[in-house]
Amino acid sequence: MNRILIVEDEKHLADGLRFNLEAEGYTVGVVDTGEAALETITATPQAFDVMVLDVMLPGKSGFEVISELRMGGQYVPTLMLTARGHPDDVLRGFAAGADDYLTKPFDLSILIARIQGLLRRREWLQTAPPPSDSFTFAGKTVDFSRLQLRVGEEVVPLTLMEANVLRYLIQHQGQPVSRKKLLEDVWGLHEDTDTRAIDNFIVRLRRYIEDDPTRPRHMLTVRGVGYRFVAEPG
Repeated sequence: MNRILIVEDEKHLADGLRFNLEAEGYTVGVVDTGEAALETITATPQAFDVMVLDVMLPGKSGFEVISELRMGGQYVPTLMLTARGHPDDVLRGFAAGADDYLTKPFDLSILIARIQGLLRRREWLQTAPPPSDSFTFAGKTVDFSRLQLRVGEEVVPLTLMEANVLRYLIQHQGQPVSRKKLLEDVWGLHEDTDTRAIDNFIVRLRRYIEDDPTRPRHMLTVRGVGYRFVAEPG
């Protein structure tokens, strides 16, 4: 039986989600602060299969919660809930480490479908990935099926969006890719959006793949345009 942690300070919403998700056969836990979510996941990292995380919480925000969990090596699949649906907020959630994002008010069937999608992805990651779904460059291997970057003996977990951004740049290696194309093709955002969130994503990817992130050789900036991936620098 799959286990879901709801992090929501609006009691009526949390109670409604618990009731409906338990009716679907899930085991459900509920906390109402960011601090409680951090304590729960950190203390028992395998206790939950999915976290439904509200952004606007008393104390630590959902953005802070997911960021701290990811920095601490906790990768429970996370669906963020927010009343703020601006594209910048969507990007900020993904940049912090969220796996999916849903804007309030939402249809319950959509929420359940998103949770089921995260659960399926979790199951896929626990099985053997297709051998072709990886890319090796400069002694590093990106395993897209397992959302991992292997550098020698070290394994770096990737969020789904980190893997998607890296995959897109690799697919267009050698070509300048604009921030606008990344927003449209990776995130599916077509509105005017602050592209600094893209830049923050690239900074984090550079920490993973570059020997010296301050002097990148693979993830290059194309001034006034965006970025270009180079697998084997000359």
